Amino acid sequence: MKVGILGGGQLARMIALAGYPLGLQFVILDPSDTAGAIGLGEHLHGEYDNQALLAELAEKADIVTYEFENVPAEVASFLADHTKIYPAANALAIAQDRLTEKNFFHQLDIPTAEFAPINSLEDLQNAMPDIKYPAILKSRRMGYDGKGQMPLKISADLPDAWQSMAGAQSIVEGFVDFQREVSMIAARRPSGEMVFYPLSENQHSRGILRVSKCCENDVLQQQAEEYTTRILETLNYVGIIAVEFFDVQGKLLANEFAPRVHNSGHWTIEGAETSQFENHLRAILDLPLGSTKARGYAGMVNFIGGLPTTTQVLDLPNSHMHLYDKVPRKGRKVAHATIRADDPELFSNSLKQLQDLAQEVDDS
Repeated sequence: MKVGILGGGQLARMIALAGYPLGLQFVILDPSDTAGAIGLGEHLHGEYDNQALLAELAEKADIVTYEFENVPAEVASFLADHTKIYPAANALAIAQDRLTEKNFFHQLDIPTAEFAPINSLEDLQNAMPDIKYPAILKSRRMGYDGKGQMPLKISADLPDAWQSMAGAQSIVEGFVDFQREVSMIAARRPSGEMVFYPLSENQHSRGILRVSKCCENDVLQQQAEEYTTRILETLNYVGIIAVEFFDVQGKLLANEFAPRVHNSGHWTIEGAETSQFENHLRAILDLPLGSTKARGYAGMVNFIGGLPTTTQVLDLPNSHMHLYDKVPRKGRKVAHATIRADDPELFSNSLKQLQDLAQEVDDS
C-alpha cells in the first residue's frame, strides 16, 4: 500500500515513521528539496497546484493525505476525482477560513468567543462596541503560529491593526479570559468508528505552542468528546482531527480545528498505546483504530529556533528526542522532546528541565 502526502515537513516525517512498521510506502509532494520527510519516500518536487504532479501523485498513491491545512481545497477536490483523499476537501475549506469555521461551530451549537467579520476599518470600528476590548484582529486565511494576528487594547490601535492586514478579509474576536488552553485529538475511520485521546493541556508563547501535557481523566473530557463528535459526524470526517478549546471556568469555547495530525498530540508517540500518527494511517486506510489510553504521565516540549544537544535531552530520565532535520532559524520548530513516566514527581521534574532547556535555546 502506497500513501501520498501533500507536504514534506515534520508531520509528514512522523506519519511516514509510523507507517513503516505497517508495511506502508510513501510518495511525498513538496516544493522544497530539503524538507524533513522527503528521505522517507519518493519525492515529487513541485508546487501543490501543479496538476501534472498531482496527477502523478494520484497515479502512484493508493490514498492521499496531507500534513497541513493550507493545501488549497481545490487541490484536494482535484485529487478526489482521481484517487482517495482523507480528510475530505470540505473539512479543509472550513478550517482554512476563520469566519467560516466560527460559523460552523455555531451551527453545531459549539460556543466560541464573540466575533465579527471585518472587511474595512469602518467594519472594525463599528464592531468594537459589541466585541469590546481587549480583542484580537486576525486574517481569515493562512495565519498560523500567531501570524496574521494583531492585538487590540484601545480604539487607537484600530487603524494600525487594520493596515497590517493589507486589506485581507479578517475577523475580530473578543478576548477570552480562560483558565487553560486544551485540545482534543480524535480519529474517525470511514466505517464510523471513533476514538478520543485524553485532553492535552497546552501552553503557548508568542502564538507558538511550547508545551503539551496529557490530562487523563480530565473533568472536561466528556464535554470535549461531545463537541468533537458533532464535528466528525457532520463532516463525515476520516483521519485525525485536533480541536482547540479555551477552558473558561469549566465551560469549553472552541477556538479552531486542524484537519490533520497536530503538534499538541506529539506526546502520544511515546505516551499513548497508539500514537496519533499511527491512528491517522489506520483511519484513512479503514483499519481498526488503536487504543488511545495514556501510558502513565506524558508531555511534550517544542524546541523553537535552536536546539540543545541530544545528550542534554537524553540525559533527562524518561526522555525521548525527535529531530526534524531542519536548519534552526528564528521562530522555527526544529524538534520536540517527550517525557513519559509512571511516577508523577519524576514526570514533573523532567518536564520542567526540558522546558528550561527549550528556554535556553529559544530565539523566537
